[in-house]
Amino acid sequence: MIRHLARFRYELRKFLRFSEQAARDAGLTPQQHQLLLGVAGFTGRGWATISELAEFLQERHNAVVGLVDRARRRGLVTKDLDVRDRRLVRVTLTPTGRKLLHRLSALHRRELRRFQARAGAFARTAGPGRKRSDRRAAQRPQPLTK
Repeated sequence: MIRHLARFRYELRKFLRFSEQAARDAGLTPQQHQLLLGVAGFTGRGWATISELAEFLQERHNAVVGLVDRARRRGLVTKDLDVRDRRLVRVTLTPTGRKLLHRLSALHRRELRRFQARAGAFARTAGPGRKRSDRRAAQRPQPLTK
């Protein structure tokens, strides 16, 4: 079990490293990419509040305010006061932000398919219905590839 968790964590870290580098290659910081993803998809509305983005990003509210302000200055997002509740700020993607997110999402879909294939292999070999001898055979050391 520990070997499977370690292998899964290794594959997860490789995916995250890919994601960070893809964002940088697109001219964004990894945090800006995650912000765009949260704005577009976290709530299902196509926009999000600062509090919702703080939850999505697992960051403090004031840190997200700064991230949103920097993204707004770069032309990636807009901030608008909610017409019904002026205490709420709606963050939405600009056409530039949407275009960058769609490009990065296409890259991530391809990488995610590879990740799922590798991670799925670990899940199948660690299944609770397998006999111990079957699991041992499936756990034979595999070379780690980059």
